[in-house]
Amino acid sequence: MKKLVIIPTYNERENIEAMIEKVMSLEGGFDLLVIDDGSPDGTAEVVESYRQAYHGRVHLIRRAGKLGLGTAYLAGFKWGLEEGYDYLAEMDCDFSHNPDDLERLVAAAEAGADVVVGSRYVKGVNVVNWPMSRLLISYFASKYVRIVTGMPIHDATAGFVCYRRAALEKILKNEIEMKGYGFQIEMKYTAWRLGLKLHEESIIFTERREGASKMSGGIFGEALFGVMKLRFKKLKVES
Repeated sequence: MKKLVIIPTYNERENIEAMIEKVMSLEGGFDLLVIDDGSPDGTAEVVESYRQAYHGRVHLIRRAGKLGLGTAYLAGFKWGLEEGYDYLAEMDCDFSHNPDDLERLVAAAEAGADVVVGSRYVKGVNVVNWPMSRLLISYFASKYVRIVTGMPIHDATAGFVCYRRAALEKILKNEIEMKGYGFQIEMKYTAWRLGLKLHEESIIFTERREGASKMSGGIFGEALFGVMKLRFKKLKVES
């Protein structure tokens, strides 16, 4: 089974080298696709050197500028499906998501889940080093999504997710409109509405140690107000 990890980057030079080495060392045999949005700090150049060292396992898509988290993942999903990957996982570059957990997410998908969410909130609150204000915003944002949409997911904004190939193909037959962090909510909501099996695997989320966070008020606002529109979204191939 072919497994792909998709990581979007913008100014992640401080993290990307260690992340590539870690993913390449995992026993599960993961390949890696980095989608870089024109990082001025040379992130793409670092990836390029590893692409040559791990020929056929490390891949790079360069984009001209910051085009949004959602469009980066959609480009990665399209590439991965065309290349025949069976399991496609998404995660951050800053080690807030532990790469060791990739094997658990894939195992849950192999056991029958269509979409496996690396969840911070399915078993209490598993977040390390976040200020209380940000933690409360994130936690209650997921509560808000559950109330508004009815989707039974504890961590709707999670960005650590593994998709089975067939499930992802079904989801992507529908237009995913949100481009920022709302993208994560819309992907899960679309999967749920299509009758796909979602599973939350408990993880520990640790705030980045290197580099700057990409979170902003505008990104959060898109997710907040975009959720209201999801209830009225018409889907293709809906069960």
